[in-house]
Amino acid sequence: MADRKKEQPKKDMEQETIAAAAEEKEETVNPDEKAVEDSATEEASAGDEESMESSDTLEEGAEEDGAADPEGEDPGQNGEEDNAEDNPDKKEKKRHFIKTERKEDKLKEQLNELNDKVVRQMAEFDNYRKRTEKEKQAMFETGAKSVIEKLLPVVDNFERGLAALEEGAERTPFEEGVLMTYKQLMTELEKLEVKPLDAVGKEFDPNLHNAVMHVDDESLGENIVVEELQKGYTYRDSVVRHSMVKVAN
Repeated sequence: MADRKKEQPKKDMEQETIAAAAEEKEETVNPDEKAVEDSATEEASAGDEESMESSDTLEEGAEEDGAADPEGEDPGQNGEEDNAEDNPDKKEKKRHFIKTERKEDKLKEQLNELNDKVVRQMAEFDNYRKRTEKEKQAMFETGAKSVIEKLLPVVDNFERGLAALEEGAERTPFEEGVLMTYKQLMTELEKLEVKPLDAVGKEFDPNLHNAVMHVDDESLGENIVVEELQKGYTYRDSVVRHSMVKVAN
């Protein structure tokens, strides 16, 4: 189309030149020659117009062929892609992309390993915490039992002193003070979950009782605790001191 536009002014100039030459000849030639020249000019103009129309027709056909055949552009595009692959910059970008993917895979693997280590360490720490709490509780109970065992002889002495008091007799202020101290001590021991064992009349249990004497008494059943010589105590669910008892056979 651009070539056609360039040729159009050139042809117009040629026609103007021919027209000017014809006018000059009109002044010198006879009417017959003028008619011959006019016919030649008209034939040349008609030929130029036919050539222009044929060139337009060819260009339109080429455009239609190009629109109807989109595959004709593929070879050029494929060639550009091949050139792009052969381009060093393209290859460098491709290598950089591959290296980046490998680094990301390696980082993901390291992240998974660290996550697994953290989970294991948290589980180990939780087990350690539970084990430490149990050990701490066991140590506390052991220390508490040791202190209670040392206090029990003091309780025994209070009970022996109070047992020597006469029933119904008027108590002195000193005796009242001893009784109040004994009650306060027993209240604090009860708050610490220290409780006395009830042994008299119960069946002998080696886990709770310590038999030091046996008596023959047909009126009582076998292995029945007849008398408690020393009171036993428990701390929570464990025995601090076994009851010292007399058992009937």
